[in-house]
Amino acid sequence: MSKKLYIALVVSLLSVAFASSGWTAATSEEIARLGKDLTPVGAEKAGNKDGTIPAWDGGIKTFPAGYKKGMDYIDPYADDKILFTIDSSNMDQYSDRLTDGYKALLKAYPTFKMNVYPTHRSTSMPQRIYDATKRIAEKAKLVDGGNGIENVGEGIPFPIPKSGLEVVWNHLLRWRVDAATRYFTSAPVMANGSYVGVRSRQRVKFWYSHAGATNANLDNKLFSFVSTVLAPPRNAGRILLVHDYLNQEKEHRGAWTYNPGQRRVRRAPHIAFDNPGIAMDGLFTSDQTDMYNGSPERYDWKLIGKQEMYVPYNAYKLISHSLKYSDIIRPKHVNPDHLRYELHRVWRVEGTLKEGTRHIYKKRVFYVDEDSWNIIAAEYYDKRDQLWRVHESHTINYYDVPTIWTVSDISYDLENGRYGANYLSNEEEAWKFNEDTKFEDSLFTVNSLRRSGRR
Repeated sequence: MSKKLYIALVVSLLSVAFASSGWTAATSEEIARLGKDLTPVGAEKAGNKDGTIPAWDGGIKTFPAGYKKGMDYIDPYADDKILFTIDSSNMDQYSDRLTDGYKALLKAYPTFKMNVYPTHRSTSMPQRIYDATKRIAEKAKLVDGGNGIENVGEGIPFPIPKSGLEVVWNHLLRWRVDAATRYFTSAPVMANGSYVGVRSRQRVKFWYSHAGATNANLDNKLFSFVSTVLAPPRNAGRILLVHDYLNQEKEHRGAWTYNPGQRRVRRAPHIAFDNPGIAMDGLFTSDQTDMYNGSPERYDWKLIGKQEMYVPYNAYKLISHSLKYSDIIRPKHVNPDHLRYELHRVWRVEGTLKEGTRHIYKKRVFYVDEDSWNIIAAEYYDKRDQLWRVHESHTINYYDVPTIWTVSDISYDLENGRYGANYLSNEEEAWKFNEDTKFEDSLFTVNSLRRSGRR
């Protein structure tokens, strides 16, 4: 082989390898599509050919009539009628648009059903998030084996993704809020419907999303939160502090706990990966919170493509303060009368556990909303390649922000008939966002954690 031919072959192979990794930047031609045939964060602006998914027209841009900031969120789609209901008797008719997880739930629980409503593409975000997405799209890149990201800030890093890992990072860095105070109950539910709820207050700051945020001024910070258990009495006073980072190869997650019984602050390296999630009695892993969080390093992520699927969406019924937890929680599954499903386009991403690494889930499948980059449905497989758990995120547009964020994440265990419902807030104080949340940056320090424990 001639030297020139050898060099050309090597260059060609390297190009293919680099392209297949998906770590190629978006081109200027691709970026020019944002805000035109694509939404400002990369979704298809047009509806589908059947007309069952409408075109995106900017999402919710104004408050519903009668809404004033601070009151219960008025359902802008309250007049919608159920188009049809999917249950175990007719699921085959809709199988091409059902995830494997929903098929399994429908087969396992005859009382589970999916009420399908008209589709509304309600996602909207502040203009600065759209501007930042366009600004960083051509320069954003993954580093350190995909466990870190550079040249980013505020916006969605990969609005035109080339790989599964890029989609995962879009979820991790998606717009939520700048800051929030959330009161919620976590309910690990037994098969007979009984549970002992854990009530918490969480104060969170998403450093990444702040106006003007860049790698240069973020000091590697992605988000920080402090969660304090308020009830039941035997758990009250426990505090968890967590810092997550943009490059977890350089700086692994920082976590500390305060135990009121011991009156001590301890590092908590176990708050990650497949260690049990807080207050969920083993029904959530730590990295299941918010559907997925933390380092993506233990999986090989494959982008399967985009599909039209029935998924949870616009869950204004589920967040209503007119409901009690007893109205929602039922044996085997939550009360489906309070759930809403719609047809949406989602990115399908499959994560396969890397050889030599450990996790209780051998495989994970994510369905990621094209409009908001929220993972809104997921499936988890055990070491035998059997579907083990089915996870769904019910979201709304908190239109006073605006942002698409969770109402409740629900994870079903198919092996034992139990499930965990996280972030229930029907019997809690209203969540506060951004300027309505007042706390200093110093709150998210170990010294502050020590002081909180002594008070």
